[in-house]
Amino acid sequence: MLVLMEIWESIRDFVGTGGQVLYVVAIALFLMWVLMIERYWFLLAEFPRISKGIVAKWDARQDTTSWYAHRIREAWISEASEKLDQRMLLIKTLVAVCPLIGLLGTVTGMIAVFETMASQGTGNARLMASGISMATIPTMAGMVAALSGVFFSSRLEARAKMVKAKLVDSMPHH
Repeated sequence: MLVLMEIWESIRDFVGTGGQVLYVVAIALFLMWVLMIERYWFLLAEFPRISKGIVAKWDARQDTTSWYAHRIREAWISEASEKLDQRMLLIKTLVAVCPLIGLLGTVTGMIAVFETMASQGTGNARLMASGISMATIPTMAGMVAALSGVFFSSRLEARAKMVKAKLVDSMPHH
């Protein structure tokens, strides 16, 4: 329990130093990770079942060579591909937005620095330092959030392409 309290205190200190924009970065990061975990779950647990069903329907068809059969095959592959690509654009958008939210924190931190300079002058370095922390910490947090998203979303996209290619290969057209 004491360890949890210490962790909570350090998080509160970090947010206090970085400003309220860190909450927005945290929300974007949480949403991005929930979506990525859902996509991984879909790829590992749901899609193999869907793929087996499509392949079984294709294998059960007597006609696999006509123009009509090829269009049915393409439609099934397209439907599967659409299911694979669901929410990927939203994940990529969240990855791109995280650094921008960090830059918003930079702007608000710099405004705080300028307000301090206007009211206190440039002699109070301690007050200016808190504004500079508010300007740099959100940028760092936004970049770290985006980097984690870039790595895992690109892996997720590559895995989805591989699974789709495997589906296409398992439905031979003669």
